[in-house]
Amino acid sequence: MDKFRMIFQFFQSNQESFMNGICGIMALASTQMYSAFDFNCPCLPHYNLAYGLGILLVPPFILFLLGFVLNNNISMLAEEWRRPQGQRGKDPAVLRYMFCSMAQRAMIAPAVWVSVTLLDGKCITCAFCTSVPVESLGNVSHLHLSQGDIQRVLARIPCKEIYNGQQLIANEVAIRYLCCISQALGWCFVLLMTTLAFLVRSLRPCFSQAAFLKSRYWSHYIDIERKLFDETCAEHARSFAKVCIQQFFEGMSTDLVAARCHLPRKAPADAGEAAEKLLGITDQGTMNMALKSWHRCKPPLDLHSPALPTGNGWAGEGQPPTHSSAPRRETAAYYSWV
Repeated sequence: MDKFRMIFQFFQSNQESFMNGICGIMALASTQMYSAFDFNCPCLPHYNLAYGLGILLVPPFILFLLGFVLNNNISMLAEEWRRPQGQRGKDPAVLRYMFCSMAQRAMIAPAVWVSVTLLDGKCITCAFCTSVPVESLGNVSHLHLSQGDIQRVLARIPCKEIYNGQQLIANEVAIRYLCCISQALGWCFVLLMTTLAFLVRSLRPCFSQAAFLKSRYWSHYIDIERKLFDETCAEHARSFAKVCIQQFFEGMSTDLVAARCHLPRKAPADAGEAAEKLLGITDQGTMNMALKSWHRCKPPLDLHSPALPTGNGWAGEGQPPTHSSAPRRETAAYYSWV
């Protein structure tokens, strides 16, 4: 249990670790889904190819989209891409880094599905069973069959219980031939994915390490800023609701006193603290205006420039940054009378 707790805490440490854990779980889920999937080839000439390639390619596409859906950064990326320019510019490098990071994580589960499917060989056997070279692997000389009849016989190779072409080509020979090709493609795919991942990890710092660090830093900043903004809005909403409820019950107590129902009245101790957390925003219209201002014109990323919220956005645009003056040195002089 301690190991599982440590792993869970590591996944919750930051956004990247959390998404890496989600992608790992999806990769394991893809293998379990394929092992539990009941593969049934239709064994028809015009349907085998569509069924085999569909099982090979359609689930990875669904897993790829699911990886984007489960990634919390997709909404942050869309919001950052579609927001107005405002007081803060949008860096295309940061947006590209966020999209590439999400795409790399979303590709893990589809890559595992394709690798497992190719190594298993059922999809390739079903899809390309009609392309088996009968001239080199079978005996087509003594059978006077048309090309259509040969295709129908070869289409039944994945279905051992209904296959009736042992004189044309042995079922075990055809399946072994197609499985060898499928496994070769699977290992080549695994090698290709591993090589690409190695090249991306090893060669990227050699060319654009500074740009990569900058994009990674500001993508983390956007994520943290969004979380802090949501927490601040939730805290303000809690304080706003607390003050509204307190005012409601104070009004009710006043009405009861007016109706000659003498009730003990005691001021809540946290009323002043809740009012201080409102930060001067005490009505719905002002809060809506503040939310619109945050979306339309976020404050510039300069801690020295004044960024005071106004009715139309943020003040202080175009003003030079104000630096605190250096502390003045005071000198004391002592005089003696002789």
